[in-house]
Amino acid sequence: MTGDVTKLSHRALKNPDLNVVLFQPEIPANTGNIARLCGAAEIRLHLIHPLGFKVDDKHLKRAGLDYWQEVDICHHTNFENFLEGTACGNRLVCFSRHAETLYTNAEVRHGDYLLFGRETMGLPSSIRESYPCYAIPIWGKIRSLNLSTTVGIVAYHFLHRMGKF
Repeated sequence: MTGDVTKLSHRALKNPDLNVVLFQPEIPANTGNIARLCGAAEIRLHLIHPLGFKVDDKHLKRAGLDYWQEVDICHHTNFENFLEGTACGNRLVCFSRHAETLYTNAEVRHGDYLLFGRETMGLPSSIRESYPCYAIPIWGKIRSLNLSTTVGIVAYHFLHRMGKF
């Protein structure tokens, strides 16, 4: 792998059970963990730019992403480009610590898009107010869960509910 990995070929899933969408992720290790999860669970990963890191050979190797070509990944220049380039429509489900409804109450179907916000700021309020938004419960005095942990909890929960395992 050399140079800009967004230009390299990668796995393309025909009909993924789910799509994970990261809104302007900032930490390469989190994105790497999520990419690994998506590759393992055959979930398509969407990255909405700008990213808080470079997607090139040097930075990916540092984050341990030597399997990037095994992940079905789509890059979008911004949120509007994502909406225009996908058929998500009313199939976009958001996750935020600011939401009041628990993620277990979400109705997620095959092919839905699960949207997660930035590590430091989450999703903009304009997005949270425009789409159904859900939270993972936190009982302790912790502000939020790690992004990759959150994606793992939610994605595998819905794959299980869909009967994938």
